[in-house]
Amino acid sequence: MPDLPEHKPSHDLSHGLSHEPSSQETDAERRRRRAQFLRDLAEARELRDRVQPRRAKVARLRHAMRMRTFRW
Repeated sequence: MPDLPEHKPSHDLSHGLSHEPSSQETDAERRRRRAQFLRDLAEARELRDRVQPRRAKVARLRHAMRMRTFRW
């Protein structure tokens, strides 16, 4: 239908999860984004541990048991 506007996607799909590094993205930018993601992940984990102390304790005990039974 000629009187309808063409649909143009608002986001670029090539910049998402592609395995090829973009020429615009440098290693420093990638490391900065990764560091920010890891900080957010650690913050979320701390918040979850504060909100659910029993689950956090069980997770700590389970991790300790895994470490004790691990063989080098």
